[in-house]
Amino acid sequence: MYHYSGIAAHPAAGSATGLLEPEARDPEALYFQRCTWCGTAMYHRLLCPVCRGSDLRTERSEGTGTVRHSTVVHRNTPAARNVSLVEMAEGFIVRGRVMGPPIGIHGGDRVRLSTAKDPVRGEPVFQLLDEPYRAWS
Repeated sequence: MYHYSGIAAHPAAGSATGLLEPEARDPEALYFQRCTWCGTAMYHRLLCPVCRGSDLRTERSEGTGTVRHSTVVHRNTPAARNVSLVEMAEGFIVRGRVMGPPIGIHGGDRVRLSTAKDPVRGEPVFQLLDEPYRAWS
């Protein structure tokens, strides 16, 4: 049985629904969610993958991370491009593209956010902080 309380529900600032409010956001920044219950950081989720909580607050990433996996993709593109999984300093993993020669990007390379949204693919773009050809020497 349901009871009407007469109180309208308003989303709290920083909740998962706050992700849909673009007016106060920097378009060049990377935003992620953190679960208010267990503290897990995640990228673009509706529920926490650890505790299944839905009370998520939106935070801004500082933009630095480490490449965990990188692969070269030749499909649906005129030239080869890389697709990388980047573990950000805040603890979440995001899929994106690292600028540079696809063969020169390896796991463990440090990266910094260049653009939050690639105009073609809509995914974050990173640039290497270290020398791209370190594995060739």
